[in-house]
Amino acid sequence: MELGSEESHSSTFCFNGEDHTLGNSLRFLLNKDPRVVFCGYSVPHPSENKVNVRVQTTGAPAKEVFKDALLDMVAICEHVSTTMDSAVERFKANEQRPEVSTGTATHASGLTHRSGN
Repeated sequence: MELGSEESHSSTFCFNGEDHTLGNSLRFLLNKDPRVVFCGYSVPHPSENKVNVRVQTTGAPAKEVFKDALLDMVAICEHVSTTMDSAVERFKANEQRPEVSTGTATHASGLTHRSGN
């Protein structure tokens, strides 16, 4: 939901049911955008699951810049999800292979010990 602002280059967006996770992520992405002059977020009260994100731009419509940041966030989340799924598949594939004893053991400390010497 966009909160009142007469100027297209300055808007506050309110998200109900959200917290610092979304607010800080959006703030980070928006502040990397060269069209953004100011971006900040606030949680009005700790007991409310509500986040307000304020965006001021160099002249570009704040709604457009905000939408671009949301699309960037979706792309980042999809990348993380795909990368995680691939890593889990590789891990499971390695778990199913029988281990071959090489006579060496790696300890939790990262040190390798060769047995039989």
